[in-house]
Amino acid sequence: MNKSRASIIWIDDEIHHLKPHILFLQEKGYAVTASTSGKEGLDFIKAQNFDLVLIDQFMPGIDGIETSVKIKSINASVPIIMITKSEEEWLIDEAIYKKIDRLLIKPVNPNQIFAACKQVLEGSYIFSEKSKNEYLSQFQDIESLAIQASKIEDWWEIYSKLVKWQIDFDTQKEESLLQILKDQFSSVNKMFSQYIIKNYSEWITKTDRPTLSCDVFTKKIMPLLTDNKKTCLLVMDAMRFDQFLELTPMLSEDYSIKMEPSLSLIPSATPYSRNAIFSGLFADEMCELYPNQKREMIEDKGGLNNFEKEFLSDQMKKNGFSNKKMHYHKIWAADEGKRFSSKIKDFVNNDLLAIVVNFVDQLAHRRSESDVLKEMVPDESGYRKAVSSWYAKSWIKNVLSELSLAGYNVILTSDHGSVMVNESAMVAADKNSSTGMRYKYGTNINTSDKKALDIRILDNYRLPSLGVRTNYLIAKDNFYFVYPNDQKKYQKMLENSFQHGGISIEEMLIPILTMEPK
Repeated sequence: MNKSRASIIWIDDEIHHLKPHILFLQEKGYAVTASTSGKEGLDFIKAQNFDLVLIDQFMPGIDGIETSVKIKSINASVPIIMITKSEEEWLIDEAIYKKIDRLLIKPVNPNQIFAACKQVLEGSYIFSEKSKNEYLSQFQDIESLAIQASKIEDWWEIYSKLVKWQIDFDTQKEESLLQILKDQFSSVNKMFSQYIIKNYSEWITKTDRPTLSCDVFTKKIMPLLTDNKKTCLLVMDAMRFDQFLELTPMLSEDYSIKMEPSLSLIPSATPYSRNAIFSGLFADEMCELYPNQKREMIEDKGGLNNFEKEFLSDQMKKNGFSNKKMHYHKIWAADEGKRFSSKIKDFVNNDLLAIVVNFVDQLAHRRSESDVLKEMVPDESGYRKAVSSWYAKSWIKNVLSELSLAGYNVILTSDHGSVMVNESAMVAADKNSSTGMRYKYGTNINTSDKKALDIRILDNYRLPSLGVRTNYLIAKDNFYFVYPNDQKKYQKMLENSFQHGGISIEEMLIPILTMEPK
């Protein structure tokens, strides 16, 4: 006897009228058990495992909803399709509340029943197979796009396609397919690095260029302030494109959203890219105008973004917005965020509200140091889910809802993303060199050219000199820097960690979301 496609129990007090439907399902390969009441159906389910339950609502004795609740107490994972004559909204609401998977309204023909069964029972497998085949058919198209890419919009299209497949494959168990996607990301990143190195020095001399970190205010904030629109600049430190996409459905509850690409500065790290958002300056001019910032960067002891409020205030004045009221708030911890959220109505009279949220960056850094977090966030899929779960229950979600009600337009972006690193690059440097894992500066530091961009003419990248004969090493692809001393220790700590500061599409290509309140 051939194995059945799946086992179904159909519970309906008028089951004898459904014989043609049952025969049709059997012809399609399903094993169907018929039951005439909720009580009898429960007895069957206690004695046998079924893959799917079909059930009527209106039956003598125990009705369909009550029976479904009891079924779930026996087998919480079994899917249930309710088939009923009633079109009343209360029943639809109740079915949703009781986690019934599908609701069909009688009369239904055999094909409708079959389609619903197939969707519930085989939907995940079909999606997996179809998406796998579609990705493999697009593989070469993506490679060709990367080879021919000549502008940031091309790379944005490529990155969007790859991230779409990443998210689609989150539930995939086929390691070979996931490896193909990972390899393609690596191939694309090598070409992206070449593109950035070829064009970056030219961009920084032009006004007609992709939106860089230092352009965010003039291109996105300034037009809103000029139109006298209440504006919020929300910077989610280290948030990546894929994570933004995961949040978009939740953000769309309160806002209409337009998403555009921007580029982090080199290095793709807070002292450079985030400070540039608030100051509107490249790092060399920032250090010239703000000696305290330069001193802290030379010392490399943390606190490299202590002047954002001052930067933003000065940028407002420079662009003719001295008359606008501004508030800046940086949130490091959840308790601080909750306090800010509870007082949000005190801040909605500002023309510009600037908020920095550090959760995503902190998660990446703490994961490198914690075996527990490495298990909880094992890979990029886990990273996406962790950020999405955090946002769904976070204080910032409430803040954004309140800002929408208050009529704020929100510019939501990040200073940089992060990339999962898994290859070490040995660095020759003295003890005074900086401590970054994806970028370093010091006196005549060096490593393999294949693994890093070595910047010695600082003006070409608008980078400050932070010592005698300063040069910068910017990691490419998925490399991270280690010193000969304690090499194994740092390899163990950093392997497969999320880092930033280098050149990769995940670190540098940053979404800007322009969000209008609904």
